[in-house]
Amino acid sequence: MPPSGRRILFVDDDPETLASYGRALRKKYDLDMALGPVRGLEAVAENGPYAVVVSDLRMPGLDGVEFFSRLRKSCPDTVRIMLTGYADIRSAMDAVNTGHVFRFLAKPCAEEELDAALTAAIEQYGLVTAERTFLKGTLRGTIKVLTDLLALLNAKAHGRSVRVKRIVLDVAGYLGIPEPWRLELAVMLSQIGCAALPERMLSDMLQTGELDPRRQRLFDQHPRIAGDLLMNIPRLNEVAGVIRHQEKRYDGSGPPPGGPSGQDIPLGARLLKVALDYDTLISSGRTKAQALAAMRGRTGWYDPRIFEAFATLAQAREGFTRTTAPPGEVVPGMVLADDLRLGGELAAAAGTVVDHDLVARIAQAGEGLPEAVAVYVSPEAESTLFRLEPELMELLRRERRAAED
Repeated sequence: MPPSGRRILFVDDDPETLASYGRALRKKYDLDMALGPVRGLEAVAENGPYAVVVSDLRMPGLDGVEFFSRLRKSCPDTVRIMLTGYADIRSAMDAVNTGHVFRFLAKPCAEEELDAALTAAIEQYGLVTAERTFLKGTLRGTIKVLTDLLALLNAKAHGRSVRVKRIVLDVAGYLGIPEPWRLELAVMLSQIGCAALPERMLSDMLQTGELDPRRQRLFDQHPRIAGDLLMNIPRLNEVAGVIRHQEKRYDGSGPPPGGPSGQDIPLGARLLKVALDYDTLISSGRTKAQALAAMRGRTGWYDPRIFEAFATLAQAREGFTRTTAPPGEVVPGMVLADDLRLGGELAAAAGTVVDHDLVARIAQAGEGLPEAVAVYVSPEAESTLFRLEPELMELLRRERRAAED
């Protein structure tokens, strides 16, 4: 059987045309056939993603341009080939611009020409997926190092990025934003610049919702600091741009001075701005309704489309909910809402993400346990973050606390 990287879907409203493709190409490729665009979308949903999708342009109900436009949203890596008559050149050009078609061929198409186009399309699919695999795999270790360092240097900043990650990704899915994994990287690295600032600064802002003008100017530098750091990492230019503009308001005001406004602000930055401001208001004691009302009153701050989507999901549920839990029910993935003391000593600062090591220390604390632990609870049972070895993490925390005393 041909390898999965050669899976191809043909979409046409003429069953005889589909049959002819099958006779000519089935021995060389792993083919599926879909009679019409609706069935084509169903096939993608049921059996996709495909390496290549070949579609006729003129089909009843849903033409090839609209079909490919929808396909691109659900399967952005799939390579798209359009078949069209000579009279449809203008429509074919629209397909290239709207559906990002890799190649279009004139009908009737010689078997050799179609075979060559499919070979080139499969090679293109291999290049795209290989680069994506590299980005996800190679960068994973880099992100692990940076987030672990942030957890050591500023637990509240790390906890903040963990809190907003879930709802940011939910809004991205709700809006159909492509490549959400890039956005996840931006969220998890968004607070890296806080490592260069006094830890008390972020703590005060989350507690009160604001800082005095002098400290606010200093705090406003953390996105630029993070962006400059990440620009030195290959392939993270786009993520760095999102982080650099995470405090930029939709009307162009806010840090960094000058720069883009409106739709020219990176999409991920517009989403991060909404999520981080919401988290600040919630952390300072506002209810969901109060936080959203305050944000609605900030004219020009937020992308209206993103804010309304965010408000819809936040009212249904937010990424993390503050609650209390008996010590025995504290599990990895929760975020401490207040400092945790065991036996009268500080065991973990507010904002720390609970890991297996902290759970074990709570279980061994004996009589020094509090009656309840204030935590932020995620819908996810376990944190998806990679962590340092528990013993090493605890050693570093103890050394840091000793240095501060």
